[in-house]
Amino acid sequence: MKKLIDKLFKENYLNGQELLELLNNITEESKEYLMQKAHETSINTYSNKVFMRGLIEFTNYCKRNCVYCGIRASNKNADRYRLSLEEILYVCDMGDRLGYKTFVLQGGEDDYYTDDKIVEIVSAIKEKHPNSAVTLSIGEKSYEAYKKYYDAGADRYLLRHETASRELYKKLHPNASFENRIQCLWNLKDIGYQVGSGFMVQLPGQTNEDYVKDLLFLKKLSPHMVGIGPFISHKDTPLRKEKNGTVEVTTTLLSIIRLLLPDVLLPATTALGTIDPLGREKGLKAGANVVMPNLSPISVRKKYSLYDGKICTGDEAAECRKCIEGRINKAGFTVDLSRGDNINWRRK
Repeated sequence: MKKLIDKLFKENYLNGQELLELLNNITEESKEYLMQKAHETSINTYSNKVFMRGLIEFTNYCKRNCVYCGIRASNKNADRYRLSLEEILYVCDMGDRLGYKTFVLQGGEDDYYTDDKIVEIVSAIKEKHPNSAVTLSIGEKSYEAYKKYYDAGADRYLLRHETASRELYKKLHPNASFENRIQCLWNLKDIGYQVGSGFMVQLPGQTNEDYVKDLLFLKKLSPHMVGIGPFISHKDTPLRKEKNGTVEVTTTLLSIIRLLLPDVLLPATTALGTIDPLGREKGLKAGANVVMPNLSPISVRKKYSLYDGKICTGDEAAECRKCIEGRINKAGFTVDLSRGDNINWRRK
């Protein structure tokens, strides 16, 4: 195991067979060594900085029916909401006062927000906060739509591929195209975005072979950001009785991703903090270097319920910011409130 980890550390690559061997045979001792090497790589690339992004969950309407997601179209129990342009700008102004220089606009695939509306939102944020980065996470769109958002000033786009196994993707995403999902990511790269992809960990039926496909796909795509998080069930979905993912498997995969893609921006997700009170800190020590505190109005936070038990739904934005900064410092890292671009990215 140590030889494989050293090879991954030095060459930033393992083939499929080697990755599978690592995942199948990792022990507590080799896991510790893997995390140590991932942490070293993160420090060498970005120092001990943890970049903060302000998350704005602006709509929980979604036309998709992904079987694990609490805001899926067929969930009649979801309490739906949409934020207006004025509300989004108010939240950005508040975030700016708290020092945030990246705003992440995340929502379900909601056709109410036409391309023109998204362009209007992005342009308005950029006009008020020209030195801030705008990240969109609003699902699958056409090449032309992505280009319009980019031309309006959007800097980054998050679109998890969810799983690189075509079979598993089909089971989890009714009436959705795996091929289109992947094509969207290549389109985003072609346009010039900082692109974020990623996958869910320990989905029902997911295997180490599936993770190998994910890791090899990420190596090929070479995204600027990768978001992974444990599967957590939601009471109003078909997967409500399934077992949740673990911090242990998620942090192993975080460390491998850090070594495969040394320059990547890698969040320690809210989902990690939900399954373990120290989950985000464990993620940072495994090679992650981004956190995304929630800036959404408290009145809607509980409504953006992708999974059960989500943390920080009742905290004021200022409290959230102070709390996470304290935890980051205590874990031995420093908070960086700059835009925090990927070191290899330049806007076209």
